[in-house]
Amino acid sequence: RLNQSPKRVQSGNSLSSTCDTLGFLQKNNSLEERGKLSGSKNLLSCDNSDRDARYRHNETDFSNLFARDLLPAKNGEEPTIQFLLELVDILTNYVKKTFDRSTKVLDFHHPHQLLEGMEGFNLELSDQPESLEQILVDCRDTLKYGVRTGHPRFFNQLSTGLDIIGLAGEWLTSTANTNMFTYEIAPVFVLMEQLTLKKMREMIGWPNGEGDGLFSPGGAISNMYSVMIARYKYFPEVKTKGMSAAPRLVLFTSEHVRQTPTHTCWNSLSLHLSHYSIKKAGAALGFGTENVILLSTDERGRVIPADLEAKIIDAKQKGCVPLFVNATGGSTVYGAFDPINEIADICEKYNLWANSVTWNPHKMMGVPLQCSAILVRDKGILAGCNSMCAGYLFQPDKQYDVTYDTGDKAIQCGRHVDIFKFWLMWKAKGTIGFEQHIDKCLDLSQYLYNKIKNREGYEMVFNGEPQHTNVCFWYLPQSLRGMPDGDERREKLHRVAPKIKAMMMESGTTMVGYQPQGNKVNFFRMVISNPAATQSDIDFLIDEIERLGHDL
Repeated sequence: RLNQSPKRVQSGNSLSSTCDTLGFLQKNNSLEERGKLSGSKNLLSCDNSDRDARYRHNETDFSNLFARDLLPAKNGEEPTIQFLLELVDILTNYVKKTFDRSTKVLDFHHPHQLLEGMEGFNLELSDQPESLEQILVDCRDTLKYGVRTGHPRFFNQLSTGLDIIGLAGEWLTSTANTNMFTYEIAPVFVLMEQLTLKKMREMIGWPNGEGDGLFSPGGAISNMYSVMIARYKYFPEVKTKGMSAAPRLVLFTSEHVRQTPTHTCWNSLSLHLSHYSIKKAGAALGFGTENVILLSTDERGRVIPADLEAKIIDAKQKGCVPLFVNATGGSTVYGAFDPINEIADICEKYNLWANSVTWNPHKMMGVPLQCSAILVRDKGILAGCNSMCAGYLFQPDKQYDVTYDTGDKAIQCGRHVDIFKFWLMWKAKGTIGFEQHIDKCLDLSQYLYNKIKNREGYEMVFNGEPQHTNVCFWYLPQSLRGMPDGDERREKLHRVAPKIKAMMMESGTTMVGYQPQGNKVNFFRMVISNPAATQSDIDFLIDEIERLGHDL
């Protein structure tokens, strides 16, 4: 709707369905505000023709309007509604194009190009306010020059997809703009979080969903919580006296130190998904990265239990105290699942206890970023580890049950509301809907594997079917197919995936990740987590790799 230099924005008449929805709200609203919904003349209460006449058929000159003209300014209701309607049009147009396969995944530009300014889109900040016209253009162009991570042909990360219910939840969350530290300012969200965390603990298998937990700003922070809790469980004096109050503590994690956890358990040995954040936690929490011990893995990326036991014994003999072990439940690169039962047996043998889980719904479940939970089996240990009893927030004499005040369990003060979009998606899909979503992604990964395992020009990184939705492979251009294995071939093959990826981004057709691993040169790591993807998108990816890479 906005051209490159819009002066006036003419609104269309597309609100009839919204007004029909309002009728449902008016008929079914049981809140005290019912009278206001059905009686007062505002955007929610006016009928279709009234609203279209007041707003949608008005031509608004945004070039002469500024942020100061919006609510709470006097007479700010109409420009506010007009502005938000235009913004919603921008967003819904973006959503529509995201699912259109003829739309590019990205319109790639180099950093210096965006910094210099693109077609009226300028990143520089100014002292003087800019018009709402320019603000709307900036909103449109921010999406234009970004990456459509919800596109059916975006396979670059585990966090993909664009769930409409989750999007609605995030919009509502931002509108509410509240904080998760106390029940008094976030009553509904706090209860949603507690009930959802209990459901998650039940699914893990803890009796009656007992335990504790909270949502954090991402998997890396959830992982850090797990290390902190393990340390607090065995050396609580570290909280007040520092690391000098503890012996030399060591952490164990897979040599496949990558990004993004699926789930974690902790303690003198804790189970967790292999993740570079364990090294970050070691550095940030005072353990030191030299005290993060890497565990050997087999050819599929799974931790070898015998190596874990040997390194525990070795650490003890050197006077160290094993504190934390990472066990993978679907690693980022290979999709590896460690032999968790055998690792648990080692924990039991050495009188070690595993009792926390990091779960990231923003990965395979498709919840919009960010959405990560740390779940612990010991109720009260989060508060014991992190509580500082800030009197200006956590008064014990409030009129409600203050055990619902969750803020003192967190290492941060302000905490974003990450629960609502997840809760809303769970309500909309049901548990069975999430199951079907993940099963579809697993089926697509199997489809890709079957397509390329014996296809000319492809080599699998490891033998056997995918363990999860990760398919790792090399593409060999025609020039490499007859070349004997050796350093020259490896060096050339190492450059293939980056070149193909660069051409993908320049053309904007698709995106898939690549990387080296150990002594293996760069390979494609295809991971499928977007429920919008289909077999035709997998076919397109294969054809695109061959088109771009054939003559390298």
